[in-house]
Amino acid sequence: MHSRKSYWLPILVGLPLISLLSACSGVQSSLDPAGAAAQLIADLWWPTLVVASLVTVLVLALLLIGVFRAFRHRSARPLSARQSRNLVIAGGIILPLSVTIPFALSSFSIGRTLYAPPPDDALTIEVVGKRWWWEVHYLDQDGNRIATTANELHVPVGETIRLLLKSDNVIHSFWVPNIQGKTDMMPGQVNVTSLVADEPGVYRGQCAEYCGAQHALMAFLFVAETPDEFAEWLEHQKQPAVTLETAQAVQGREVFSDSGCAECHTIRGTQADGQEGPDLTHLASRRMLAAATVPNRIGHLGGWITDPQHIKPESLMPPTELTPDDLQSLLSYLGSLE
Repeated sequence: MHSRKSYWLPILVGLPLISLLSACSGVQSSLDPAGAAAQLIADLWWPTLVVASLVTVLVLALLLIGVFRAFRHRSARPLSARQSRNLVIAGGIILPLSVTIPFALSSFSIGRTLYAPPPDDALTIEVVGKRWWWEVHYLDQDGNRIATTANELHVPVGETIRLLLKSDNVIHSFWVPNIQGKTDMMPGQVNVTSLVADEPGVYRGQCAEYCGAQHALMAFLFVAETPDEFAEWLEHQKQPAVTLETAQAVQGREVFSDSGCAECHTIRGTQADGQEGPDLTHLASRRMLAAATVPNRIGHLGGWITDPQHIKPESLMPPTELTPDDLQSLLSYLGSLE
């Protein structure tokens, strides 16, 4: 009959291994690179993990040997002064330096590559960290805004992108693990970085600096597309809102204005020009709501409008009390903003 310990041993050994391997792939993993910068980071991380694991095993082995010898040979003579000195020099100076110096030099070299200035004609995107969402502006060569979106960043595959990172409140950190390392967003300062997406796909970005109550739900989608698909998307984003002129949509537009939504949100092509919340001009074309917290579906949108604190406590979005008919009209209107 097996003892209870024999059942627990595979679990204790297997859980850490499963946890490690499960983090090596997916849409938010720096170990599943889809960009040149993330590839460099992963190439440094794996040998660092191997060497760190070997050092840990060596230290634990030496500790166990020392404990065993102490109990087994209680009368053994202690090391001489020369032996102690040599052990400290070898184990405390030479070995650590021989391990850390190559990694430090590699890290420095990778850092210079990651933060090299982008080309002058690179597509420039301004990202502003809000509480707790992301405002995204696409700029032309003169620095003028040509399109604005929120919580969704589209880029063409294979092209270098210049990012201007800002914050209008506290410190945030911009991070798309599959594509690039972290870059802080400092109030009153513009941090510039660049990135290149090598593979088409939809990846998850995240604020990597604790910024308040909804830090964990301050995410965004990073959409890497072919150049043609991106050009088509950007051209559409430049346009003002085009809505269906059905009776329900027209009523919904009036509800949007009368219920105070226009005081916080902008819908280009209409009189709504609020600056506190996300630009909703092409809301229906986005995949997620509330900074990638819930899918952009009519049920979630209705829940977000009427009870945002249930979805994202302490967010700055206030609840909106509407009759069932007015809510349906408003959802019809917002659902037409493609």
